[in-house]
Amino acid sequence: MPDKTFHVVQITGTRGEVTQPQWLARAELIHRQLRPQLPVDYAAKMRKVFEDGGEMCVAVVAERVVGVAVFREFENTHVGRRFYIDDLVTDESERSTGAGRSLMSYLEKLARDRGCPGLDLESGTHRNRAHRFYFREGLFITAFSFRKEFQ
Repeated sequence: MPDKTFHVVQITGTRGEVTQPQWLARAELIHRQLRPQLPVDYAAKMRKVFEDGGEMCVAVVAERVVGVAVFREFENTHVGRRFYIDDLVTDESERSTGAGRSLMSYLEKLARDRGCPGLDLESGTHRNRAHRFYFREGLFITAFSFRKEFQ
């Protein structure tokens, strides 16, 4: 195991407010590794996500963001209280160093503390490396995700 020490910084409060704007700005480059299509005004886009219930945290080592997670909690008819991870990305240069595991541990504790029975995420079918990570972290496939694009 690498001897890096990661800590997780919560960027938002539970009501969508950005409590750590300096970390939001630092998260952008890492987040774009997963979502390059995000608009130029990253902060404005993320504020819309947060206003709609999203939250964000980052994994940090030596004052540098090395991982980003966007997540939300909501009620549904299937599992009741659902803790859903929208985005989870680790800097390409930091993969397999513990950053992703630090984020997952933080998110799992947060989900448990909030009374959620588990956590959920979706992952693109082409993200084989990410899938291996999720299996190692104890996640399993529960469903297919379908989408219809509108023109």
